[in-house]
Amino acid sequence: MSKATVAVIFGGCSSEHEVSLLSAASVIRNIPKDKYEIIMLGITKQGHWLLFSGNADEIENGAWEKHPENRTAFLSPDRGVHGIVMETENGFSAIRIDVIFPVLHGKNGEDGTIQGLFQLSGIPFVGCDTLASAVCMDKAVTNILLEAAGIDQAKFIWFYASDYEKVKEQVKEDVMTELGGYPVFVKPANAGSSVGVSKAKSAAELDKAVAAAAKEDGKIVIEECIAGKEVECAVMGNAVPRVSVPGQIAPSAEFYDYEDKYKNGTSKVYIPAPLDDALCAEICSIAAKAYRALGCSGLSRVDFFIRESDDAVLLNEINTLPGFTSISMYPMLWKACGIDYSHLLDHIIQFAFDRA
Repeated sequence: MSKATVAVIFGGCSSEHEVSLLSAASVIRNIPKDKYEIIMLGITKQGHWLLFSGNADEIENGAWEKHPENRTAFLSPDRGVHGIVMETENGFSAIRIDVIFPVLHGKNGEDGTIQGLFQLSGIPFVGCDTLASAVCMDKAVTNILLEAAGIDQAKFIWFYASDYEKVKEQVKEDVMTELGGYPVFVKPANAGSSVGVSKAKSAAELDKAVAAAAKEDGKIVIEECIAGKEVECAVMGNAVPRVSVPGQIAPSAEFYDYEDKYKNGTSKVYIPAPLDDALCAEICSIAAKAYRALGCSGLSRVDFFIRESDDAVLLNEINTLPGFTSISMYPMLWKACGIDYSHLLDHIIQFAFDRA
């Protein structure tokens, strides 16, 4: 039986470029080599596409960009090519691939941008389609659609960063009247891994928090601060999604920010979450409902708050291409369900073929 050729795409023009490298190295090491031939296609922060033939360690430490055998290459939207066009000494040649595994986080990677290219190419690909990726990436749109679907979440307001000077006083009034006052979380609508997220404890801190978020995106979301537990579920599948056991995160920082996720390594994770069975069942049910309501397929991680005062389950966000590093929640949650890393990767690649 011949092996399927999977193109692992990594890097990208994103503030999460380095996280993508860590995730991609883990994925490449763990894809079942008896079933798949791996082609590695990296995208630099400047947007240059390179066919890479080195090893996963070079991806992890960032040295991959300088590999002497790198070739300029890119995914073709032409369905007749069904793969990658590579520059050669005599022009260009095509490499046919069977499935794409984008290990990309943040803008240009999980916001529907590259998914549109995948759909044009006609090649099966891992993860959500263009619309679901775009919807789940934009926190303002996600919140609006979840509200329409009857799924509870933190109270929120949103506005365009370019309008802030004009609407600043109204925003500060809304923080008090709509969100219940400070502290609040200020977020770029389109970013991930908590990049650009700040906790504003007063009106004086709000301007600074908005400015930090505006560096990442032109749309800003402000949410009420929820006192409670942070819980996450892993979901995989297409029309009939499967949900993992919930896991709980105990941040070592004031909130679960980029440093706490990827650098400090001091936050604590409890899998399964120390919650009663009824609450776990409710969390899993809402995760599946949200996954379907927002049109997700393949895989996603669904994040929740469990409010301290009444154990209310509030959906925080859906991440359509969650981290796949050795300390990432998504693979750890499935491992607790008896699915090891390699089998998990095989499952989600097969979901790509099934959808196609």
